[in-house]
Amino acid sequence: MNAVDPVRVSRRTALTGLAALATAACSELAFVAANVPAAFGSYKRRKNVAYGTHPKHRLDVYSPEAPSATPRPLVVFWYGGRWETGDKDDYRFVGAAIAEIGAVAVLPNYRHYPQVKMPGFMDDAALAAGWTARNAAELGADPSRLYLMGHSAGAHIAALLTLNRRYLEVPGRPGPAVAGMIGLSGPYDFLPLEDPDLQDMFGPPERYQDSQPIHFARPGAPPMLLVHGLADQTVRPRNSINLAATLQAQGVAVRLKTYPGVGHADTVAALSVPARRRAPTLAEVEAFVSQPPSS
Repeated sequence: MNAVDPVRVSRRTALTGLAALATAACSELAFVAANVPAAFGSYKRRKNVAYGTHPKHRLDVYSPEAPSATPRPLVVFWYGGRWETGDKDDYRFVGAAIAEIGAVAVLPNYRHYPQVKMPGFMDDAALAAGWTARNAAELGADPSRLYLMGHSAGAHIAALLTLNRRYLEVPGRPGPAVAGMIGLSGPYDFLPLEDPDLQDMFGPPERYQDSQPIHFARPGAPPMLLVHGLADQTVRPRNSINLAATLQAQGVAVRLKTYPGVGHADTVAALSVPARRRAPTLAEVEAFVSQPPSS
């Protein structure tokens, strides 16, 4: 665990280059390069499983081919794209990598802005997480080892689901237990909002705080693995540093991993076979999901 100052780093400019978030992830050519080796992995893929009624409510499941004597860890991964773009099909390399370490991966699509504003995409994410937990046994996974994971805007979604109980705790029915959250280059503490589309997406102003995962940091929250590149010019590393410090001060177990020279897209690209040397993301994820749920 990286040492952090319990006094949070300044929040101003914590999220910069927001106009680039939609294009900061891999280009189309880079996705092809990442996904070609993934097509030959030792896993089974179920495509376009419905988790809700909207056409966007579809997910893919990646399961290791090798049999397991015990139920496997279960990881739900949300892609980034500034809450406005992205598709699960571009992230086959993520599903393959998670299956490679012996876990079951679930990659959902979700509605984007401007079709929905917050909490629309959060409600979709909660629906996908609930479906995953309820179907864990059928997927060969352990519902008590459910991990929520994402990159960039997807990491924001995973963190907010984990910290803000309103999304997963349905009246009359307990929400799924989250064993841990994994955030790659995520925005967690990015007020003030200066871009008009983000003000609209997360507004009105009196609701801006509700968009900030750090606002819901609480004792007893699930453990977290926060990975961030120190060369990230799109989502400043202080987002992960601030969230880690705040949670650690409340007794929550946090593994903060920051990497010099690593950029915004590198943390997720490192899950692909061609880019494994960019950052030890896969090794960190494997160590995190391999621990007993009570750790």
